[in-house]
Amino acid sequence: MSRLLRVLTGLRAADRVEGGVARRIRRFDGWLDRASGRDADAADYDHTETVKEYYDISNALMVWGWGESLHFAPLSPGESVKDSKIRHQRLMIDKLELREDMTVVDIGCGVGGPMRRVVEEAGVRVVGVNINEIQMDRAKSLIAEAGLDHMVDYLVCSFMDMPAVADGTFDRGYAIESTCHAPDKAGAFAEIYRVLKPGALFWGQEMCLTDRFDPGDERHLAMKRDLMHGIALKEIATFGEVDRMLESVGFELIEGMDRGAEENGSAVPWYQPLETWSRTLGNSLIGVPLGRRTAGGGSRLAEVLRILPKGSADVVKMLDRTAGAYAAAGRSGIFTPLYCFLARKPL
Repeated sequence: MSRLLRVLTGLRAADRVEGGVARRIRRFDGWLDRASGRDADAADYDHTETVKEYYDISNALMVWGWGESLHFAPLSPGESVKDSKIRHQRLMIDKLELREDMTVVDIGCGVGGPMRRVVEEAGVRVVGVNINEIQMDRAKSLIAEAGLDHMVDYLVCSFMDMPAVADGTFDRGYAIESTCHAPDKAGAFAEIYRVLKPGALFWGQEMCLTDRFDPGDERHLAMKRDLMHGIALKEIATFGEVDRMLESVGFELIEGMDRGAEENGSAVPWYQPLETWSRTLGNSLIGVPLGRRTAGGGSRLAEVLRILPKGSADVVKMLDRTAGAYAAAGRSGIFTPLYCFLARKPL
């Protein structure tokens, strides 16, 4: 019941801004046309605002279906989705070599799930950066509930430009499925490089096209476009492009790999929780196709009864299409949300 109340509260919060959910989901649906110059409003297009709107209207439903750690993780046989995320976050903590005297920046902190684990298990101070105030409010609440608010500070701004942060401030940094939303990925990496101390380690998890992607294959291009539209990605980089952008701003790349690939230890497809419910996976019924369709029908009825704001069902439909796009691109092998790298700012 508490989850449903949070969904309702989140959608109502989104409905109070700029004409409500119905107008905002229509505007979001046309963002690719504006970004590509095919729309009359293209001259005023700002991708940062598109990403902010995406999380405004979808955050409550995403947390309901996917939990407070809004990222994918490599799955092992017999492992739940929740446990896979915990294991993945602990891998990041280990790779970053965190110590209690450190201050760490969480780039695009979402609703604070990974941040809570980093503070609890590594004992470091964290500054969470997020442009989305709805998500940031939930992160503050989550951290306070855990009794960790004395260890966390918050910065509401775009990670593309953090003027309140001096050069060389942080001992470590991480970005989990956040810089994939950047309008200019190299620019995002350059700003992160700036705020890190010399010698600092930086962990990232990127959504990428794999080596199987064929830019001459119309089916591949259609799947790429569906992903870009549904996840608010202005572009989807390849592994090599991510590596080159890191190095172009000064980072030394220590390692980079698709941790969702079977050869790198993921024996269960990363997209399986979006396709099949199982007691072992412990995934939400709302996240699989039948559950998503049921939620769509229920949200239509809730709109008629004025329980949910008008446009909520269209948000559910958009997230259903996006989940299908994830699964289709994952099955084809052309896409992964689990390209993980470790880089260092040189001394």
